Amino acid sequence: MEKPVEEIFRRLAARSPERARPGGAIGAEITWTQDPFKVLVSTVLSQRNRDESTHLASRRLFEVYDTPEKLAAAPLEAVDELIRSVNFHFGKAVAIRDIARILVEKHGGEVPRTVEELDALPMVGRKTATCVLSYAYGLDYICVDTHVHRISNRIGLVRTRAPEQTEEALAQVVPKHLWRSINELMVRFGQEVCTPLRPKHEICPIREFCDLYQEERHRDD
Repeated sequence: MEKPVEEIFRRLAARSPERARPGGAIGAEITWTQDPFKVLVSTVLSQRNRDESTHLASRRLFEVYDTPEKLAAAPLEAVDELIRSVNFHFGKAVAIRDIARILVEKHGGEVPRTVEELDALPMVGRKTATCVLSYAYGLDYICVDTHVHRISNRIGLVRTRAPEQTEEALAQVVPKHLWRSINELMVRFGQEVCTPLRPKHEICPIREFCDLYQEERHRDD
């Protein structure tokens, strides 16, 4: 059955009006700016990490090193200490300092505007690159994390096995003007309602369009 995509996203936006505006945050409040450098570093820090810990680490880091030039010249031990609240903090300290150095040496201190150039940076993959382009530069990209991948398949918007496939498939069914809102809306929805193990169908505003809900309802009948 073809899904009413516009209505699905309208309902998701209605339950989280502060998330309906593209570019407000990555995931849940891990950035508070559209500065491309801060968005990039914060997104790297957010990998495999809780939002609260990422938010704390980002704030502490940028209070001291708020430009690529400052971070590139920072002592590794100092960077590691500032971001200690995140998982794998030492590896991330090495990566973000290297990112800052590359930005200064190869890009004039500016964050690149292409997926290919971003993908070449340490600890930056497709998801991080598309998030930076979407949130920092306002470009039309779909940022697919575990929540977007899971929810899109549960609903039945796509049938994919990997996030890269999900990005391509969503681009075929979701109007372009909604692309930058997908991550915003689905991340919060995935944390609060469409959770990984036990989705809360009883409070889900889009359950009538959800394949998983329909399957479970018929199974219980």
